[in-house]
Parts: sequence; structure tokens; C-alpha cells
Amino acid sequence: MNPARSTGVALFVGDWAVAQLWLFWLAPIIGAMLGALAYKFIASEES
Repeated sequence: MNPARSTGVALFVGDWAVAQLWLFWLAPIIGAMLGALAYKFIASEES
């Protein structure tokens, strides 16, 4: 999911595509946050 590519296409299509645009911006952000949390717990050093 590339938000920049999705935004350009949605603006040309309009209507239903713009209504779903939030998902193409929010999903990568949430995925990055979940990945960072997973890394934090998997790669943490226990002393």
C-alpha cells in the first residue's frame, strides 16, 4: 500500500475511492507501530 499512489488515483476517481482513502494512510502507520513494538519485545536484552 503506497499512500501517495492511492491518493492520486482516489482524487481522480472521486466518490467511493476518496471514502476509502483513510485506510491507505492509516494501515501503514499502524503496521509500522506494531512492527516497532514487536521488535522492541523480540530484540530486548534481558540482564
